[in-house]
Formats: sequence, C-alpha cells, structure tokens
Amino acid sequence: MSTVTKHGTADPGAASTPVADLDIPERRFHHAVTDCLIIVRNEITHLIRQPVNIAWQLGFPIVSVLLFVYVFGSAMDVGGQADYKDFALPGMFAMTMAFGFMNTAVMVAITKEYGVMDRYRSMPMAPSAVVSGRGVADVISACLDLLVLAVIALAVGWRPDGSLGATLAAFGLLILLRFALIWIGVWVGLLVKNQEAAGNLFAVAFPFGMISSVFTPPSMMPDWLGAVAMWNPVSSTANAIRDLFGSPMPLGDSWIEQHALGAALVWPVVITAVFLPLAVRRFQRLSS
Repeated sequence: MSTVTKHGTADPGAASTPVADLDIPERRFHHAVTDCLIIVRNEITHLIRQPVNIAWQLGFPIVSVLLFVYVFGSAMDVGGQADYKDFALPGMFAMTMAFGFMNTAVMVAITKEYGVMDRYRSMPMAPSAVVSGRGVADVISACLDLLVLAVIALAVGWRPDGSLGATLAAFGLLILLRFALIWIGVWVGLLVKNQEAAGNLFAVAFPFGMISSVFTPPSMMPDWLGAVAMWNPVSSTANAIRDLFGSPMPLGDSWIEQHALGAALVWPVVITAVFLPLAVRRFQRLSS
C-alpha cells in the first residue's frame, strides 16, 4: 500500500502514515496534538527572538507594583486593619492575567498581517492547531509572567500566609483566568485588520482590569460602579486568591463577593465556552 507523509508528499522510505489512517479518529487526534506543539514551538521561538515583547508584558505589572506599593500604598485604605500590600499584590496578579489577552490579540494580529496565518491555513494541518497552539503558548508565557511578578512581590515584602496547597490553588486560578481570556484575545486578533488596531484596543480593555477589586473594594466605589466592579471576573479571581493566600479582605454583602471562589471557577468556564468557538469559527472563515 502506498503511503504519504503527513503533508501529502510521497516518501516510501520515511516513517509515513497511510492515507486511510488519516480518517481514523485516533490518528486525527495525534496529528492535532502534533500540529499544536509545532505552533507552540514557533510562538515560543518568536517570543524569545523578540525580547522587547517580554519586556512590554512584564514592564507594566512591575511598574504598577512599585507604584502602588511605594507611592500610593501609604495613602490607600481598604477598610479594617488590612495592609494595603496584602490587598494590592494579589490584585496585581489578577490584573496581569487579565491584561494578557491584549498581548494575545496583538500577536495574533501580527501573525495574520504578515501572512503567517495564511501559510498555516494553506498547509495540511489540523484546523484546531493554530488556535490551540496559540493558547498553549500563551499559558506558558503567563506562567513566566506570574513567576517574575511573584519574585517582585516577594522582594517588596509580600508573603502568602496560606498553606502550600492553597497557594498553588491560587496560582492555578490565575492561570485558569488567563486561559479563558486567551480566547477573547485570539478572537479579537483575528477580527481586527492589523496590529495597530489591536494595540489601540488597549484603551478599551484597560477599564476591564481597573474597574474591579484590584486596587480598591467595590464597596468603596459609587453604587453603580461598584456593581460593575464586583461582577467583573477579575474581581472574583482577585477576591478568591486573597483568601487562598491567607489574607482575606473585608467584602461586601453581595452574593458574587460572598462566593468569590465559586465565581472564580465559573467565570473562566463561561468565557471559554463563548469565545473559544467564536475564535475557531473566525479562523475558519478567514479568506485565503
């Protein structure tokens, strides 16, 4: 029986896959995983070769930590006897994960603008590989962001007081939020015309992270703004990880604030369920 390589070229001497095997679900899954890992390798290689992107991703949260801990920290009151550092730094972790989706949008827009996306689409690769590969690469990048930010937080005196398991669970919730927001970034990156347009959307995304419980409790905001902030997914994650880190803060009486841990699990599931199919569908509809 004649065989073809995965990319359709005849190669009798190579370890190749029979054409019929390509219709077997197990083989399709294998190729989807393999193609996803290829995209991940390409994205990570690109990130390493463009250190300015890493500097931009990490620069904003690092400056924010230093600004709010050392400049505004002494003037901030979050109620009770709470130390503002214990309040703000978990919020910074959540905000960094939230703003990360704009980096995803810009990178996807660049990939599309320079024709790399068209090249991917012209190749006999799994349709899900480009989107899933971008997602896995961004999760790896998010882990790097969290590692650097945690080191900075420890350097300025922040310490998690919860158990090791609770601390790891807190970082898991942060990665879960980032994973969910990746699909918004992929969808937006595929939707806009170019990288400049994607970058300009930062002005729209900025309130998403700021109108939350990252820097101040919603109960201290005007009623209408506080209602928006408390239902922000970033607020749920920030409140949940504060509790897991062993530094719970005074919360309001609203249902969403009293059930922050559950909300921090449900919000990412809802966001993924909505935007992952939208991202895949948008990729499939791109013109050749």
